[in-house]
Amino acid sequence: MNIVLIGYRGTGKSSVGRQLATRLGRELVSTDEEIIKREQRTIPEIVAQKGWEYFRDLESDVCKELGLRDQIVIDTGGGAILRAQNVDVLKKHGTLFWLTASVETITKRIGDDNQRPSLTGTKSFVDEIQDVLRERTPKYQTAADHIITTDNRSIHQLVEMLLTIV
Repeated sequence: MNIVLIGYRGTGKSSVGRQLATRLGRELVSTDEEIIKREQRTIPEIVAQKGWEYFRDLESDVCKELGLRDQIVIDTGGGAILRAQNVDVLKKHGTLFWLTASVETITKRIGDDNQRPSLTGTKSFVDEIQDVLRERTPKYQTAADHIITTDNRSIHQLVEMLLTIV
């Protein structure tokens, strides 16, 4: 059974995933890193050159491939849950953990991140986070088998919480 981490960027998926995979002796696979490796360019470059729909298609291909594997930790991109087919294939051999955080926490954690293009275009950084979370929260809730709040918790604490569940 795979462990699949879902949630908005800045909620701790990559950091928790790294430590969790190490503790369990499993491989960690990041859907975003897989896309970057395959395309040989950054996500902002992919989106600028080909658009979000193309990126989402790549993401679906990666989810489908990873969903067929077993005993790995999967760190998904924040929008992987936007397509029901991704959720379905990841759930087939995995348990989905939704990592959540407040807008304030997310803003602090990703304020300097320039590896993802804007999702809304012209809105302020905080407004974009609020709007995207408002849109995605029902999808995260539907997809999640477990919900883990990451505010004011260390990576170690979060990993220990996950280990009590898996």
